[in-house]
Amino acid sequence: MRNNLQVRNLKEPEQGPEKEKKWIITICLIFLVLFLGIKVLVAAFLNAVPEGFFSLKASIAPVRTNSNTPELTLSPKVVENKNYHWLALPSVAPAPVDNPTTAEKVRLGKMLFFDKNLSADRSLACESCHKLYEFAGADGKPVATGINKQQGSRNSPTVWNTAFQRRLFWDGRAQSLEEQSLQPFTNPVEMGMASLEQVVLRVQEQPKYLAAFKRAFAEEHDITIEKIAQAIASFERTLITNDSPYDDFVRGKKTALSQQQLNGMALFAKTGCVHCHFGPNFSAASVFDSGLAFRIFPANSSRLVKKYGLSPSKDQNTVWRVPSLRNVALTGPWLHNGLIKELSEVVRIMAQAQLGRSHSRAFIWSGTTLDVLENPDLSDAQIGDIVAFLESLSSKKLSQIRGE
Repeated sequence: MRNNLQVRNLKEPEQGPEKEKKWIITICLIFLVLFLGIKVLVAAFLNAVPEGFFSLKASIAPVRTNSNTPELTLSPKVVENKNYHWLALPSVAPAPVDNPTTAEKVRLGKMLFFDKNLSADRSLACESCHKLYEFAGADGKPVATGINKQQGSRNSPTVWNTAFQRRLFWDGRAQSLEEQSLQPFTNPVEMGMASLEQVVLRVQEQPKYLAAFKRAFAEEHDITIEKIAQAIASFERTLITNDSPYDDFVRGKKTALSQQQLNGMALFAKTGCVHCHFGPNFSAASVFDSGLAFRIFPANSSRLVKKYGLSPSKDQNTVWRVPSLRNVALTGPWLHNGLIKELSEVVRIMAQAQLGRSHSRAFIWSGTTLDVLENPDLSDAQIGDIVAFLESLSSKKLSQIRGE
């Protein structure tokens, strides 16, 4: 009798709350197993679909041909697909309604652009850091040099094709050429003028400008900082290079690009470069697109990011305007700190820091096991192909002047 009671008492806890807890735990485990199973199946599906199924992909196949092949195998007519269009750069840039581009205004803007009297010690002009022909609109130095030999903290960007950018400066703080043109005048480590009013006085003291302003602004006699900005911006809107081999190819000249450049063109899209550098000016910050003009850089840490001091810190920017890649092969050294001396190294850095090469992972289900595949770095051959394509974005006129 006592033994029976003990047995019954041992079984009683299975009734009521304890039994319900066991059922809840069992159900949770079932749902967890189902969730993990679905996740594995989704990962397997994503790795099983054809390459490029979810990404922008060039319709130009990177097929290598024998050097003796008499004709390139890829037609310039096949340069677009449903997702991405390769476009040539227009020959005329858009201008604001309140500042239409005129020949007289452009002529005046050029005078101002080259005028060293507009810096505090009369030693620097806009052209000092943006040499139009010698360095394709940059200055060939790691960082800009201002008055009194002061060193800036950023590499001088080119002024060619800035007319097509809706964000200016590395940090994108200016939203028009008019706004951008005035800021270097009063920057203490650039042209160092005490105020914009002082800039106006420097212009007014030179007799050559009196007639030039009247011609440019409908016989108006006053010289203002607004007109100075409008004139410089008008000149910069004429700095357009749409004479690159790439432009020739997209317009229909089949032999404009080499086979290596075509390979690089395909890789440029396939690897994801076009997610930031797209459109005819190869920049998400261009007037051809109204989307996000900025990107976090570096997005991933890597050995090269650390080597070149690109890792963000408390006093460094982590968000930058996407620069144009037009004439990029002519404007080195590269990146915002100007420490990169080889374009191939820039491609390698961007592949790691922005595209996640060596960092992203692919999950491959082989039926019984789940393998993790690291996304490897671009090979030297692939980097060479992309560099060759980037070189095709260089103006033939500027390349000829540089002797390249």
